[in-house]
Amino acid sequence: QVQLVESGGRLVQAGGSLRLSCAASGRTLSDYAVGWFRQAPGQERDFVAAISRSGKTTYYADSVKGRFSISKDDAKNTGYLQLNGLRPEDTAVYYCAADPLPRTPSERHTLRAYDYWGQGTQVTVSS
Repeated sequence: QVQLVESGGRLVQAGGSLRLSCAASGRTLSDYAVGWFRQAPGQERDFVAAISRSGKTTYYADSVKGRFSISKDDAKNTGYLQLNGLRPEDTAVYYCAADPLPRTPSERHTLRAYDYWGQGTQVTVSS
């Protein structure tokens, strides 16, 4: 099975940018679709973005479309989430997740589609 470790979260001012990384080990990331989710204090864990196993298809939550960009580098066994135009409401713990199975677009947005999760990285956006 694959193990995932996120990094790159920190305190940033509104309007700033960050790149989160999701380093995979144990298995090659080319065998997995990758999703990013986030959870603010007292809130549910919400879908942010996902990329298919081939890397050819991406999905975004409406709240981040046009600001965030998901990618993965199978050669480096790492997934990425580029966060631009950050807003205070983007403050949350960001989690990456991996799924080896083909899914429908609607399934790709759900927590239950993903079997493997990282520990999360904190992103805090100040106003």
